[in-house]
Amino acid sequence: MQTIVIVGGGAGGLELAASLGSRLGKKKQAKIILVDRNPNHIWKPLLHEVATGSLDMSIDGVSYRAHSGQHHYQFQLGTMTGLDAADKQIHLAAVDDEYGVQVLPERSISYDTLIMAVGSVSNDFGTPGVAEHSYFLDSHQQAERFQRGLLNSFMRVNQQGRKRSFGWQSWVAEPPVLSLLQS
Repeated sequence: MQTIVIVGGGAGGLELAASLGSRLGKKKQAKIILVDRNPNHIWKPLLHEVATGSLDMSIDGVSYRAHSGQHHYQFQLGTMTGLDAADKQIHLAAVDDEYGVQVLPERSISYDTLIMAVGSVSNDFGTPGVAEHSYFLDSHQQAERFQRGLLNSFMRVNQQGRKRSFGWQSWVAEPPVLSLLQS
């Protein structure tokens, strides 16, 4: 049986895995494997909603593990670290939990067909100061980081005990993310 490996579970990779799984995996005509570094997917155009707190990743995200079962493909959690084209294998880094304890060792996955669906990320084009003074929204982790910074800024304003009005004047160099306008 042919093994098709898709690296990247963004909108394109996820759709392809579901489609191939439903057409080929269900009939056991091919083994479909989706590899992604995250256990869940959120559609990238919705990350601003995660950042502002109007969308909850744990509720509105798609679990690759659950999705794979419904659409007849396998999911492998991991970050691709290498490619051996001659032996038709990709190599995945070890996966550690939030405490640094290894959950999965380094491993290799063999393929007959490899599809790279890694997507894109924000680019600051080397503009001085942009990386240090900006929040990029390329992942749910970045969106959640932005949300924490935003909520911390609101908390600082609220806990100061003075009446203030604030507005979106500018994004500042370091968190907190709000620049306040004095009333």
